[in-house]
Amino acid sequence: MPESPNSIGLLAGQGASRARADAIARQFGFSRLKQPPGAGFYLALGDAGLELRQAGENAPGPIRIDFLGGALGHRLRFGGGRGQPLARAVGMKSGFSPSIWDATAGLGRDALVLASLGSQVTLCERAPVLAALLEDGLQRAALDSDAGDWIQARMRLVYADSRERLAALAAAERPDVVYLDPMYPPGKAGVLVKKEMRALQTLLGREQDAEALLETALGAAQRRVVVKRPGHGEWLAGKKPDTSIASKKTRYDVYVTLI
Repeated sequence: MPESPNSIGLLAGQGASRARADAIARQFGFSRLKQPPGAGFYLALGDAGLELRQAGENAPGPIRIDFLGGALGHRLRFGGGRGQPLARAVGMKSGFSPSIWDATAGLGRDALVLASLGSQVTLCERAPVLAALLEDGLQRAALDSDAGDWIQARMRLVYADSRERLAALAAAERPDVVYLDPMYPPGKAGVLVKKEMRALQTLLGREQDAEALLETALGAAQRRVVVKRPGHGEWLAGKKPDTSIASKKTRYDVYVTLI
């Protein structure tokens, strides 16, 4: 059985601000730790930022959101701009950058790419561990001398359940696009799940309401809903999209809502 994300403890390491650790714990409902647990997951706040760690032998390395370094930084620089499948799927065109509600923000990777291309992106995440990691990553990225300004201007984090928030939006607040990236079912469609996602699947379990979220999204998006799927995966909820845009290992199913 997955652990309860709210039972996760937060450890402040050497040099970390205790006041900041206390604020994170209060905001997201974490307990505070004085030492690492003997087993299971926990959060650690240090000079490099907030990390999700797993205790015990042969545990994978920590998960920390670094929007501007590593593979994600490389993707920002060399990902193909507005010609890449993700950008085409959400309807980016010359002179038009749709507003986007990322309803399952996760680690925020696609949201960052879309914001870097000009869209206003709301990252909505209901899992407290992921929301805390996202907030920490956004705060650190906002300090960057090159990207900080557009990250602050175009990326907004909402710690909430997207089904509830989308249903409550006023007409003027509805986004052009709702983007869904539900966690892939383990072992299906030949998907090789990376270590970060394996750890999150272990911690959070499989999403049980992705199909209901699709229906809510269809009622909220002004122009389209985009669902990210494995390349040969089934349509979400068995619902045939209006069109699909494929990349090497991924497919973006597009449901047009603009009438």
